[in-house]
Amino acid sequence: MRVAHIVLFTLASRDDPALRQSVIGLAVSTAIGAGLLFIAAATSGGVQVGIWGLALALDAGGPLLVGQDGWKLVPGHFAERHGAIVIIALGESIVAIGVGAKATLDVGVVAAGVLGVVVAASLWWVYFDVTAIIAARRLAKAEEGHERNGIARDSYSYLHFPMVAGIALIAVGLKRTIGDVGDPLKLISAAALLGGTALYLLAHVAFRWRNMHTLSGRRLVCAIVLLALLPAGATMPALATLSIVAALLIVLILYEALRYADARDRIRHELVREPLGD
Repeated sequence: MRVAHIVLFTLASRDDPALRQSVIGLAVSTAIGAGLLFIAAATSGGVQVGIWGLALALDAGGPLLVGQDGWKLVPGHFAERHGAIVIIALGESIVAIGVGAKATLDVGVVAAGVLGVVVAASLWWVYFDVTAIIAARRLAKAEEGHERNGIARDSYSYLHFPMVAGIALIAVGLKRTIGDVGDPLKLISAAALLGGTALYLLAHVAFRWRNMHTLSGRRLVCAIVLLALLPAGATMPALATLSIVAALLIVLILYEALRYADARDRIRHELVREPLGD
C-alpha cells in the first residue's frame, strides 16, 4: 500500500519539482518505517513493541519532517473525504450496538440501544452541525501552499485520528453495555465509553484551536467531567453510565444550539452564498 502510494505521487509530480521534493522526503520516511516493520517481524516481546512504536512514529511524523509546501490539495474535496471517514466510524459504532445485543430483548437492552443511537447522533451533531463547515471554509480561505497544507496536515491528517479513535472506543463501550446492561462496565469498558467520548471532544477542542485559535470551553469542561466520572462508571450499572454520557452530550448540544443560535444561522447562510472550494 505504501509503495503504491509513493509511486502514484511520483507519477503525479513529474512536472512539479516542489511536489516531487515532498514526495521524495515522504518516500524516505515511509521506507524506513516499513523496513522497521520487517525487522520487528523477526523479534518478539518488548523489543518488537518498541520497534513497532518507532515505525509508527516515523510513519506519522514523516509529514512534519519533510515539510508541506509542495503538496497540492483541493480544499472542499479534502475536507469532505475526512468527514466521510467520521461518518463511517459513526456507522460502525451503531453496528456495535447490534453486535452486542443478545438474542433475548428486554427493556434494558432496548433502552441501551436507544441511548446508543442518541450518543452516535450527538457525536454526529458535534462535528457536522457547524464545526465541519467552519473548518472547511478556513481551509479553503487559507493561502495556497505552506499555510493551507499546514492546516490540512494538522487539522485533518492528525487531529481526525483521535476523533475516529474516540468513536472506536465508544463503540467498544456500547457493545459491552448492551451485552449486559445491569452489570458494571468495569474499568476498561468504562474507560472506553467515558474516555472515548472525552477523547472525541478533546480532539474537537484542539481542532478548533488549530483552525480558529480559540478555545471551546464548554467542550473542554464536558470532556473533563467525563474523565472525572471514570471511577464511578466502573462500578455503577452499565446502563446508568451510558445514560450519563447521553445526558451530558444532550446538555452540551442544547447549550450550543440555543446559546449560539444566531451565529449558527449566519454560518449556514454564508455557506449558501459562498462555496467552500472546488
